Amino acid sequence: MNQDERTRSIYKVTWTGSAVNFVLVFLKFLAGWMGQSAAMIADAIHSLSDFVTDIVVLIFVHISNKPQDKDHGYGHGKYETLATAIIGIILLFVGLGICWNGLLAIRTVWKGGALPAPSSIAFWAAVISILSKEIIYQYTIYIGKKTESKAVIANAWHHRSDAFSSIGTALGIGGAIWLGEQWRILDPLAAIIVSLFIIKVAIELLRPCIDELTEKSLPDEIEQHICNIAEETPGVSAVHNMRTRRIGNRFAIEMHIRMDGHTSLFEAHKKASLIESQLRAAYGRDTHVGIHVEPMKQPDGTYEE
Repeated sequence: MNQDERTRSIYKVTWTGSAVNFVLVFLKFLAGWMGQSAAMIADAIHSLSDFVTDIVVLIFVHISNKPQDKDHGYGHGKYETLATAIIGIILLFVGLGICWNGLLAIRTVWKGGALPAPSSIAFWAAVISILSKEIIYQYTIYIGKKTESKAVIANAWHHRSDAFSSIGTALGIGGAIWLGEQWRILDPLAAIIVSLFIIKVAIELLRPCIDELTEKSLPDEIEQHICNIAEETPGVSAVHNMRTRRIGNRFAIEMHIRMDGHTSLFEAHKKASLIESQLRAAYGRDTHVGIHVEPMKQPDGTYEE
């Protein structure tokens, strides 16, 4: 898939998700207000955060696809990582907010207060949300994996977290409606349980973003594969001083390779170019590769002449 096709796919799936989220936000707020359900209002806020993160993805993916320029020699790939981090942070705060509101409602019951009885309109709104969000999750995760976009995959999990939230909301509202007044506490209790899943997803999204933004190296098995590619090239005796990292959905690889000191500049350049092409074939044509060629060392530590 070329860059233009990748961008079009990302825009299409994100606009589709935005349209679904916009409808759900309106539906859930209306159902929560008419159905007197705190859980549905919380669910509506979660869908609103989905809508906001769709806009974030559209903006940042557009920026991340820009070619390298004078101010961004390594390209703009980390803008996509930044988008993923923003989504994770929003999810984290949404999860904490839903949890806090649920705790306040339970505290009200604990002090002898009564919670309003939700109506069936809130329950059916939750059912509609579950079905629509699962469908849009499946579509978005498929495109995210196909385009290798971390921001789109993160957004897919945001869709699924909204489906999880709606499941908890449906159970809580259903229990509060059909099990009697003493069970109305199920509404906020379900919201709290779902909020923990949302917080877990947020942490899982933020962890790799932090790794990348702090320049964490690629996994050991990938680095070993990179070494194997270089060292299997005829004329290369060793690889050392290798540095790797992620830039968005791309890899950056820098290394020193040792060769016979009498190798001509033309031959050394040819072999280094061969390694570059093999690495790009393995990890994508936009992989950044920097290779420094050195002569082999003598037993006494000096370089060959």
